[in-house]
Amino acid sequence: MKSHVLLLSLAMLAQGAYAQKTSSPMSTSDDPSAPSVLGSIMTPKPRYTREMVLGNILKGALENMHLANKEINDELSQNAFKLYIERIDYGKQFLLESDVKQLEKYKKSFDDMLVSGNLEILDVSSELMNKRLGQIEKHVEELLKKPLNYTKKDSLETDPKKRSFLKTEKDLYAHWERLMKYEVLGRIVDLREEQNGLATDDKGKKKKPKTEKKLSEKEIEKEARDKVAKSYKKIFSRLANEKRSDKLDKFYNSVTKVFDPHTNYLVPEEKEDFDIDMSGKLEGIGAILREENSYIKVERIVPGSASWKTKELEAEDIILKVGQGKDEPVDVVDMSLRDAVKLIRGKKGTEVRLTIKKPNGLIKVVPIVRDVVEIEESYAKGVLLELAPNKTKIGYITIPKFYRDFNDRNGRNVTDDTRKEIERLNKEGAEGLILDLRNNGGGALEDARMISGLFIEKGPIVQVKAHTGAVDVLADTDPKIDFKKPVVVLINRFSASASEIVAAALQDYDRAVIVGGEFSHGKGTVQAVVDLDGYVSPMAKSYSPLGALKITIQKFYRVNGSSTQYKGVTPDIILPDQFSHLESGEKFLDYSIPWGEVKAVKFDKWKEKYDIKKLRNNSKERVAKSDKFKHLIDSINWYKEQKEKTSRSLVAADYEKDRQTIREMTDVFKKEEENKNLLVKDLSPKSKEKAQQEKFEEFSKTLKKDAVIEESMMIINDMIKLTK
Repeated sequence: MKSHVLLLSLAMLAQGAYAQKTSSPMSTSDDPSAPSVLGSIMTPKPRYTREMVLGNILKGALENMHLANKEINDELSQNAFKLYIERIDYGKQFLLESDVKQLEKYKKSFDDMLVSGNLEILDVSSELMNKRLGQIEKHVEELLKKPLNYTKKDSLETDPKKRSFLKTEKDLYAHWERLMKYEVLGRIVDLREEQNGLATDDKGKKKKPKTEKKLSEKEIEKEARDKVAKSYKKIFSRLANEKRSDKLDKFYNSVTKVFDPHTNYLVPEEKEDFDIDMSGKLEGIGAILREENSYIKVERIVPGSASWKTKELEAEDIILKVGQGKDEPVDVVDMSLRDAVKLIRGKKGTEVRLTIKKPNGLIKVVPIVRDVVEIEESYAKGVLLELAPNKTKIGYITIPKFYRDFNDRNGRNVTDDTRKEIERLNKEGAEGLILDLRNNGGGALEDARMISGLFIEKGPIVQVKAHTGAVDVLADTDPKIDFKKPVVVLINRFSASASEIVAAALQDYDRAVIVGGEFSHGKGTVQAVVDLDGYVSPMAKSYSPLGALKITIQKFYRVNGSSTQYKGVTPDIILPDQFSHLESGEKFLDYSIPWGEVKAVKFDKWKEKYDIKKLRNNSKERVAKSDKFKHLIDSINWYKEQKEKTSRSLVAADYEKDRQTIREMTDVFKKEEENKNLLVKDLSPKSKEKAQQEKFEEFSKTLKKDAVIEESMMIINDMIKLTK
């Protein structure tokens, strides 16, 4: 749908429908001089506030344009209230049970507050939070003035989902005493390791102590307390001085998130940051981040970026602190994503140090030198693989994302690049192809359609259903088949959106065998970004900037009629997945759009049939005998066990022993053997640059360590044998 048509229809729908649904003074039917919902907003009378105008625009857009067709009413308000409580105190570390009950009088009023602009809950909740904050800050300050008891048998539950809001102030103080003890223990171990030369840098090499002076255990304990006190003083100050825009963000997005996880209001500052460059150029550390409750999480790493080069920062890592070079790091727990990003961003060549927490509980510091993402690493790349003693030549193409420069018709795009790689592989006599879409978060829908078309003669690729119920079919109309031999498509739970469309289409056509983890991400929806300032007349520009609304408007369906939403794509052959211990995917998100079906469309399947059952059984036998997969399965099981261990001992000896075990086991599972029998041939134009050669060597090593690549080659060998 064209953006100008989209915005026009949104304005018309919201204006018309909203006038029928409310008797608010904002309705044009009640007061001709009042501003309309999304149409031309006139100069308001004094009783109209910015929050009133913004709330009515959001209500009209959400109710009349969102795919879910939900109404903002008392029922939705109750769900929004639950999300709001989570957003203001996800860790259940500030508010008491009585405080939450006091706020419950607003649980059915979010719809009314949105329309009236009277956001009373913001002031009341802020007052409660500031009261508790003051009490806790004073308690923590006194607590950290003297040594704590590190021998008393006690533990801290680190998972907020397993905790309830505390009943009394005494309970609250006791929780914070446990939390401070846990924090100080971590600092003590850090300082001790650093002093004894046991601390390692981001590459696993031993770090030299900062000073030759040896601190006593008493001095180490005091320095640890001082560091924690300094860190939390900053946290308390930041929370006490929370900006109005952050409070509004929590309120409005408590409403939008009930519609679905991908619909959210962007305050003006976020709107400025939202324009994502699809051309392959990105400046910064190259990590896509998301805000999840009180934490900043890594959603994915941009290939070729500064983060990617470290090999240390990974999807699902939690960023706890951000430091500029050697400066004292700033705690970003409970910080808004916008403010955290401001700390992480910086000029090329400067260093940022991220204190991260791995899903297994390991906490470490990752230094990253900010840089411009090297474009080549973001683009599709192909190589030729041979696994001795087999002589089969197998092509391999990895597509990190579906990129396209929409501002330049002649600019680079993923379809043209993939086609070029296929041409090179055909010239080399490749007998099969591995198309790697793992960790591919999506991108341009047009390229998902066209890349699917490289492997079939022609036909429908994906169905797109709008909130109105209308279904469009996107098809490949080019009869040319660029690659005609066996294809394996690799996916995992980080393969989303456009990558799922390609995998689903090639699976439905029986054109490729899909291989990977239990399921792909399951994001089968389309979002549009609506600039809310476009609905304010020149006479009411004093309300600008209003920000933007990212809203879900369409849903993807496979050619067989099944949605890719929620369930994702299930591989034909399921292999052990290193990320299977993570609850990552649409099915784990609150209020995700449900799976559904539409009518299937006619299409002609691939003529050559593969015996999937036979391929699956052969693969299962090989995996059972593989040392590499045994190593991978052992690591998955260990990570799962660690994830469940959310209660941490506060006895110093136990704490140190647990952390040492985690470090040792992490090192064990990071060691992956290269397959010396796997040959990797570079098909790109020869470059004499040392940097280019080093990149290829690094890329080649990664492939040789990857058990999934190795098994995929064996699957293609079976496919070739079964079709002869």
